[in-house]
Amino acid sequence: MIPRRTSLAILTIALLPLAGGAPAQTTAPTQTQMHALMSEISEAFESAADKVSDFVVPIFAEQVVQTPAQGFPDDPFREFFGNDFFKRFFGGTPQPQTRTVRSLGSGVIVSADGHILTNNHVVEGAQKLTVILKDRRRLQATVVGTDPLTDVAVVKIDAAGLPSALLGDSDTVRVGQWVIAVGNPFALLRTVTHGIISATGRSSVGIATYEDFIQTDAPINPGNSGGALADLDGNVIGINSAISSPSGANVGLGFAIPINMAKSIMAQLLAKGRVIRGYLGLTAQDIDPSLVGPLKLQDAKGALVGQVNPGSPADQAKIRPGDVIIEFDGKPVDSSLDLHNIAAETAPGSRVKIVLLRDGERLEVFAALGERPEEKAQARRGRPGEGKGPVAEKLGLTVQNLTSDIARELGYGNDRGVVIMDVAPGSAGDDADLRTGDLIKEVNRVAIGTAQQFEGIVRAAKSGDTLALLVRRGQSEFFVPLKVP
Repeated sequence: MIPRRTSLAILTIALLPLAGGAPAQTTAPTQTQMHALMSEISEAFESAADKVSDFVVPIFAEQVVQTPAQGFPDDPFREFFGNDFFKRFFGGTPQPQTRTVRSLGSGVIVSADGHILTNNHVVEGAQKLTVILKDRRRLQATVVGTDPLTDVAVVKIDAAGLPSALLGDSDTVRVGQWVIAVGNPFALLRTVTHGIISATGRSSVGIATYEDFIQTDAPINPGNSGGALADLDGNVIGINSAISSPSGANVGLGFAIPINMAKSIMAQLLAKGRVIRGYLGLTAQDIDPSLVGPLKLQDAKGALVGQVNPGSPADQAKIRPGDVIIEFDGKPVDSSLDLHNIAAETAPGSRVKIVLLRDGERLEVFAALGERPEEKAQARRGRPGEGKGPVAEKLGLTVQNLTSDIARELGYGNDRGVVIMDVAPGSAGDDADLRTGDLIKEVNRVAIGTAQQFEGIVRAAKSGDTLALLVRRGQSEFFVPLKVP
C-alpha cells in the first residue's frame, strides 16, 4: 500500500486541473487507475479500523441511586386522594425508592496488563464497572484514578497479553487530516466512523476546566465517550469526550482530549493516584484588540492579568493587574489559555522565569509555583479534624475546620466557616453542585465556625428539610439550597 499522504496527492493531481487553465498534455486517469487508487484509500481506512478496534472496549457502569419518597406512585388514585388518605386507611409510610442506573461508555486499552484510558464522566459515581473484551470476556474494572478537571480517568482490569494502543503525537495533527473515531454509540459496540480534524486548541467549550480539544466532524454519539480518535496509521491522537448538539445526537461537532494531555494526566494518576498542578494565583484574560493601544502593546498576543490573589506565587513575584504575560518558563504565551495550561503542567515548587510587558516595558520576574489549592485540599482527605458523621452519611460531604493554612491556600483570608474536603458522587451535596474547596459560611442564616457546629445542625435536620447554605467559592458568595435526603 502506498503511504496515505502520497495517495491523497495522487488523487488531487488526478482530479483537479492545474492552476491557470486546463492542461493540454494531461491524460485523464483511466477507470482502472481510479479504481486502484480508491481501493488503496479504502484499504488505509480498513487497516486503521482493524488496528484500533482491537483495543477500544465498551465500559458498562452501574450506580444505585435513591430517589426521595414520593408517596404511593403505583396507585392511580393517589393524585385524587393524596398521601394522607392512603396512610390513614391503608397504613404505611411512603418510602424512598432505589434504582440502578446503567450507562455505557468506551475505553482505550493502553497496556497489555489491562490499564484502560477513558473519560472521568464515564466512570464517575459508578459502583460497578464491567469491560467486555473483543473475545467476549466480561471483566470487572476498578478505578485507578480520575481527574475531573480534564475529564480523564484510568481504570484497570485483571488481564494479561492484551492488545494495547499505539499512542501518537497530538501536537503534530493538522486541520483537514483524515481520522477515524471508534467507540460504542447507542450500544452498537465497536462502531467506526470517519471524518477530518476540524480544529485544534478548542477551549471555552464548557466541558472541563482544562480544555485544549481536538475538534472533529467524525460522527460521535452517546457511548463514544472515552473511545479513540485515531489517524489512518492507527495511532490514537485523542480520547473522544463530548459533542456539541442541540438534539443530543451528532451534528458534526465532536471534541477529543489530545492524547499528549491524556498521557500526561495518566502518568500522574498511575504514579500518584491524583494530578498535581502548578499554581500561579492570578486571573488572566485574552487581549481585546481595542486594548492594544491603551496598554502600549505591539499586538494582541499574551495573557492580560486582571487579578492577583494576595499571598499567591504571582503576588510574591510582584506581578500586577494590567501586566501582559508573554512568556512562561521559556514557552511563548499567546493567550490566557496558554498561560492556564502551561502553568498547570509545571510541577509545584518549580522556580520559573516569567516575561511580561508593563506599560510597554519588557520585564522578567521569577515565581516559585505552588499547588492548586483545591487539589491540595483534596489530598488532605482522611486527616484528623474532619467532620465525618451525619454530614458524610446524610449529605455526602466531608468537611473540616477552616485553618489559617487552608485559608491562605484557598485565598479565604480571615473568613470563617467550614471547608468542603470531599463530595461523594451522587450524594445530596453533589446534587446541589457543592465542590471541594467550597467554604460553608452560614446555614439557615446562622454563622458557622466549626465542623462540630455544622455537624450538630445536620444531625438535627429531618429528612425532606432544605438547608440554606451561604457558600464562598473563590471570590464569589452565593446561597445554595441543600435538601436533606
